[in-house]
Amino acid sequence: MTRKDQEQSEGMKSRIPAFKTIEEEAAFWDTHSSEEFSDELTPVENVKFVKAQPKKMLTVRFDEDAFEELAKEAREKGIGPSTLARMVILQHLRARAS
Repeated sequence: MTRKDQEQSEGMKSRIPAFKTIEEEAAFWDTHSSEEFSDELTPVENVKFVKAQPKKMLTVRFDEDAFEELAKEAREKGIGPSTLARMVILQHLRARAS
């Protein structure tokens, strides 16, 4: 059991905050070194990088009210409206497939 696992099982909180957005995490790591948290990190072995699958782009048009509603919900989740739209579409497709 790593020290981090032990601390978490004993109820100790990590000094690395939980981030709501990628931008928030990037800002944190811009001002901190991972060495500051080396006692909380677990070494990883046998990392395998795989080539990303090519992506296709789709343009979807919304009226202004629908777009504002989508953008508002996305902001509440800490993501962009395109990401939220993609998540909703993928969720719908997966539900249809099952």
